[in-house]
Amino acid sequence: MDENSYSRSFVKRKPVMDGRKTKTIILLAVIIVLILMLLFNSFYELKEDEYAVITTFGKPSVVSTPGLKFKIPFIQQKKIVSKATKGFSIGYDINTNATLVSEAVMITVDYNFVDVDFYVEYRVTDPVKYLYSSEEPVGILKMLCQSYIRDTIGLYKVDDVITTGKSEIQAAIKDKILARLEKEDIGLTLVSITIQDAEPPTREVQEAFKAVETAKQDAETATNNAKKYANEVVPAAQADADEVLQKAEAYKTARINAANGQASRFSQLYEEYSKYPEITKQRLFYETVSKIFPGMKIIIMGDNGTQVQTVLPLDEFAG
Repeated sequence: MDENSYSRSFVKRKPVMDGRKTKTIILLAVIIVLILMLLFNSFYELKEDEYAVITTFGKPSVVSTPGLKFKIPFIQQKKIVSKATKGFSIGYDINTNATLVSEAVMITVDYNFVDVDFYVEYRVTDPVKYLYSSEEPVGILKMLCQSYIRDTIGLYKVDDVITTGKSEIQAAIKDKILARLEKEDIGLTLVSITIQDAEPPTREVQEAFKAVETAKQDAETATNNAKKYANEVVPAAQADADEVLQKAEAYKTARINAANGQASRFSQLYEEYSKYPEITKQRLFYETVSKIFPGMKIIIMGDNGTQVQTVLPLDEFAG
């Protein structure tokens, strides 16, 4: 083989060797990346104020001790939950300090409006229940706080809420919320609930409240007047109805007695008529004439024109 042939052979083999070397480098790089990913997914550092919830095929377990920890990559998943005490505001925006009327304005037992701001502190006690028992445990806690705050404020007078009763109100609200959280079991506990500020609301709200109270008082007055009128009218109407019924019964009785009397008299007259028809006819004729012409005298004349007897009035005749 001459020198030119050897050179051509070397030139042909050199690209093949370079391609194999490149593939080897790429493969090594991929392996190194995979190893780094495995290492990255296998170890994690847990801080003092954190929980780690490790799920293995969906089953959770809690790691609470701090330090460098190991987990099986891709099989075990971790979620970090803070142990630190956190908080939220009720009645105002914690960033701008602006009042939230829908949360802050409440009604006291003496029917006054009061603007009260609260700050709530909480922490996680069970990270597994915190993550998986409910979708929004903090939202549930806030709703419970708002509910018990309004219920408790409604039991106190406005002066107590604004001045001397704040500590008692805070304690009462906290006890109620803690008892409810124990039932709900969402992995949270209430650390503290504090009244930040309490004052009368704006003039517009006060005017609206006065209008509502005035309407309530007017409604109560109208109701009381209606009841009073009913109490006066109904007994009188009942008495009038009783009187009308009594008169009707008396009239009924009188008419029945009169009818019975007329029927009895007619029966007696018929009996007399049956015995002495002519005499009874004359008697009935005279009685009828005396009713039609009261005070009139009837004189029966004899055949020769002489007076025989005065028939009417019949009392003399009867005598």
